[in-house]
Amino acid sequence: MTKPPAPAAPLSKAEARILEQCWRLGTCSVREILESLPEDERVAYTTVQTLVHRLEQKGAVRRVKKIGNAQLFEPALGEREYRRGVVGELLRLFGGSPRLLVSNLLETGTITLQDLKALQDAARATGGGRRRSKNRERRDD
Repeated sequence: MTKPPAPAAPLSKAEARILEQCWRLGTCSVREILESLPEDERVAYTTVQTLVHRLEQKGAVRRVKKIGNAQLFEPALGEREYRRGVVGELLRLFGGSPRLLVSNLLETGTITLQDLKALQDAARATGGGRRRSKNRERRDD
C-alpha cells in the first residue's frame, strides 16, 4: 500500500494573504502583488518578495517566466485545495473530531444553532448530508 503524500507546510497569515492576491491576479510579479495590496497592508517590496519565495518553497506558487529582471508567478495551489488543508489542520487540533470542533464553535459563539440549522438544510438540499437509515426514513414518511 502506498503512503499518502505528506501535507504541505502550513502557511503563515502573511503568506496566506499573498496567496490570496495571487489567486485574484493570476500570473503576476512581486511588484504587482505589492501594488494590489490595500494601502494599510502595504509592506516593503523585499517583504513581499520573501513571502513569495517562501510560498514557492512550500509549493503554493510557481515561477512561470522571467521578463527582464521580473519573475512572474502563478498559484500552484487552488483556493479549494488550500481550504481543505486548513480544515484538515483544524480538525487535527480537535483530535480529528468534527463534533468537538463544532462544539467549540458553539461554546465560543462563533457559530449559532441557527447557523447549524441553515447548514443542515443546505446539505439536505444539495444531497450533501449523511444518508438516513431505512428505519429513520420510514418514520419520517
